[in-house]
Amino acid sequence: MNKTTKTGLTGIFAASVIAIASHEATAALPQLSPATPANIKLSCEQIASNFTFANTHLTEVISIAAGELTLAKENIPQHCLVTGKMYPRKGIDGKDYAIGFEMRLPTKWNGRYFYQGNGGIDGSVKTALGITSGGGPLTGALMQGFAVISSDAGHSSRGPSFGLDPQARLDYGYQAVGKLTPMAKSLIATAYGKGPDRSYIGGCSNGGRHTMVAATRYASDYDGYLIGSPGFNLPQAAVANIGGAKLYASIPGTDLKDLSTAFTGAERAMLVDKILQKCDALDGVSDGIVQDRNACQSSFDINRDIASCTAGRDGSCLTIEQKSAIGKIFSGVTTSNGKLIYASFPWDSGIASPGVQRWEYKIPVQRDSGAVAKIFKTPPAPAEGFNGSDFVFNTSIDTMVTEIWASNAAFTESGMAFMTPQDPTQMGAVKDRGAKILAYHGTSDAIFSLDDTVAWYEGLSKNNGGDASDFAKLYPVPAMGHCRGGPATDQFDLLTELVAWVEEGQEPTAVIASARGVGNAGGVNKEVPANWSATRTRPLCPHPQVARYNSGDIELASSFSCQ
Repeated sequence: MNKTTKTGLTGIFAASVIAIASHEATAALPQLSPATPANIKLSCEQIASNFTFANTHLTEVISIAAGELTLAKENIPQHCLVTGKMYPRKGIDGKDYAIGFEMRLPTKWNGRYFYQGNGGIDGSVKTALGITSGGGPLTGALMQGFAVISSDAGHSSRGPSFGLDPQARLDYGYQAVGKLTPMAKSLIATAYGKGPDRSYIGGCSNGGRHTMVAATRYASDYDGYLIGSPGFNLPQAAVANIGGAKLYASIPGTDLKDLSTAFTGAERAMLVDKILQKCDALDGVSDGIVQDRNACQSSFDINRDIASCTAGRDGSCLTIEQKSAIGKIFSGVTTSNGKLIYASFPWDSGIASPGVQRWEYKIPVQRDSGAVAKIFKTPPAPAEGFNGSDFVFNTSIDTMVTEIWASNAAFTESGMAFMTPQDPTQMGAVKDRGAKILAYHGTSDAIFSLDDTVAWYEGLSKNNGGDASDFAKLYPVPAMGHCRGGPATDQFDLLTELVAWVEEGQEPTAVIASARGVGNAGGVNKEVPANWSATRTRPLCPHPQVARYNSGDIELASSFSCQ
């Protein structure tokens, strides 16, 4: 990108020389060196006896033989499994807390470290496989030779009750990553005789949030950030999802115990058919996928393109009340004075998927209620007597919004403070050291909106001279739901792309994604349409490009290009 420079020189040639020099100066980011492989120096038992780190207790160190773990029917190589806890303490609620973790150290190490950000509200130590991205993964960081850590983010509760302890909130929000990272690197140095040459962090959903938070709070600790479907404004998204449930409940005839009665599966399928009629061919071919989502938002109109019911609901129409409620959800749920709470959601071909319906109909009561009431709001709801349905349908959205921004003497950081990245549209510390960011997000994600992630990326670009693509890229995944699934090509590997960019300077462009039809080694996606090839491929294009059809077999990525 050229800068306009005032100078006493005149003439086109002189101006061109200055512009070229300016471009070269701004484009020259540091190039990080590649990681160097090494074999483990100590046995698993020796690691246990030789490692010490402040506030850390190892509970077990054992050897895992090749093939004891598998991924996509492939054997994971031999490694040491280290489990332990950091910062054990008694919470103000009288419960025991610690940051539980497991770390897997391959015998043949590639010189890299991967922090696995887990989903939901954490609370359990997931197997440290280092899943890369997309649905039905065919590879992972551990399989590729990374040392991988996974944690419970500071609590062992599977529910939201840990939110009654202020420190547990902070560990979940951001401090667990900051505490675990130096310990993990020290453990690696003990095992291999050197620390990691390159460090990566990644995850989807809350794991994507962890990664974005790390990019702003711990930019010097990691060289590559793999951000999947990030809930980086999670408290707002949860409140907005509750607001969506309230809108569905307002539709006449809706059963509050079954919100799907507000907008049935048949009605959703009809809506998707109408979206496809208006938007499918905007990318040059009718293939059941909306690639040009921006054009689709202006091409489809729910009030104009969907018939209004005149004699009852039969799946071929929507009532005026349905159109109003659904339209408000997709344009973005607001407070009583019309202020947007979170983000809009794009009209897309995956919005009739079972996963989407689950997020919209069941999750507001089952998960969002407890998370908002006990983790994100100040003060938290009492431990006893909480009823999710009562909270959703009898608490005003305005009150929820106020309380996720609130703090007090005990809970000194609001939900929106401890859960979100700091100044996420800046990230100069990541850029300036030569680190890289790859993000992906499904266009039919029902809980964390692609629109929110696009707004982040465009803000990042604006603050970097109008173009952040020299250190950060965003890959929308058409029709994919939350992290995976949907009538989509949702199987892809961005970790390999990220490593090549960080360590070799190989900037990623189109990334090939596959459908997971019958016979897929990573697991079959039952939402792949029957008229697709089981192995359909598509290029994922970095925003703002979209995949457009050129010519050839519509089942092959090679028939499309990013434009």
